[in-house]
Amino acid sequence: MKSFSSLLHVIVLFYLCLKTEGQLRADYYASSCPNLSNVVRREVFKALQNEMRMGGSLLRLHFHDCFVNGCDASILLDGSDSEKLALPNLNSARGFDVIDSIKAAVENECNGTVSCADILAITARDSVLLSGGRPWTVLLGRRDGLVANQSGANNGLPSPFNSLDVIIAKFAAVGLDTTDVVTLSGGHTIGRARCTLFSNRLFNFSGGGAADPTLDSSLASELQSLCPQNGDGNVTTALDQNSTDYFDNHYFNNLINNKGVLSSDQLLFSDDAAATNSMRTLVQSYASNSNLFFSQFASSMVKMGNISPLTGVKGEVRKNCRVVNSS
Repeated sequence: MKSFSSLLHVIVLFYLCLKTEGQLRADYYASSCPNLSNVVRREVFKALQNEMRMGGSLLRLHFHDCFVNGCDASILLDGSDSEKLALPNLNSARGFDVIDSIKAAVENECNGTVSCADILAITARDSVLLSGGRPWTVLLGRRDGLVANQSGANNGLPSPFNSLDVIIAKFAAVGLDTTDVVTLSGGHTIGRARCTLFSNRLFNFSGGGAADPTLDSSLASELQSLCPQNGDGNVTTALDQNSTDYFDNHYFNNLINNKGVLSSDQLLFSDDAAATNSMRTLVQSYASNSNLFFSQFASSMVKMGNISPLTGVKGEVRKNCRVVNSS
C-alpha cells in the first residue's frame, strides 16, 4: 500500500508539472535575474532618447514575432529563411540593433538566463510606457525557437492590403478575436508607415480616378504631396497624424474622421463588416474613453504574448538573438 501511495504521489507531481510547464508567470526571473526589468527599461529609454519612432518599431517586433511560430523570437533569427526577409518585414521591420543592445545588457546582468522572446515582450511594454501609455504586468518564461518561418510570415501576418474579413481570420488563427483586432491596431498610435503601404489609396483608387473616398480629402492631399506617383515608396509618415510618437487614443478619433493612413486601419470603422462585428462601436468607445482603451490594450497584449510560447524543456535561451546556440 505504501509503494502504491508513493507511486500515486509521483504521478500527481508529474501531471502537475505538465500542467504548469506551459504557464507563463510574472515572477519567472525573480531569483535568477531580479534586476531584469530595470536593465531592459534603461536600454529602451536610451533607444527612445535617440529616436522616439523606435517605440513603435519595438512594439511591432513583438507583434510580428507572436503571429509567426508563436512568441519565440523567431523574427530575430538571421539566415536564408529569416522572417526579416518576408514581404511584411523586408525594409520595414526595424529595431534589431536595439534588441541586440538590450540582450547584451541583460547577458551582462545575468548570463544565459533570459530568453530573447521574453526580452521582446518586456521591450514592447516599456516602449508603450515610455511613449506615454500605461504599463501592464508582463508574463515571462518563454524560451527561444530554433527555426524561423519566412513563409509563415508571408502568409500569416496581417497586411495593410487585406480585407477586414481576412484580417479577422488571421487574428482568429492565433486565438485572437475582433476585440483584439481593434485594440491591438490601436498600437498604430505610435510608429510610421512607408508610402508603398498606402499609396494605392491616393490615386485612381479602385479605378475610380480619385483617392479612396474613406480617406479625408485634406489628408489625401497632404499624402499625395508626400508620396507622388512613381516617387520613393520608402518615404514615411506618422500613422497617427495628431500625436506622432505619443501613445494615446487619438488613433481612434482619426478613424472616425476618416484619417486612418492605412486601409487596414480605416476599415475598422468604415467597412460594413466593422459594423456587423461591433468593431465600429468599439472604435467609438475607445475614442471617447482613453482609460477603456489602455485597460483593454494591456489585456490584449498579455493575450497576444501567450500565443504558443515555448516553455520548460522546449526551445532554448539564445546567447545571441540572431542565431541559435548550436550555430
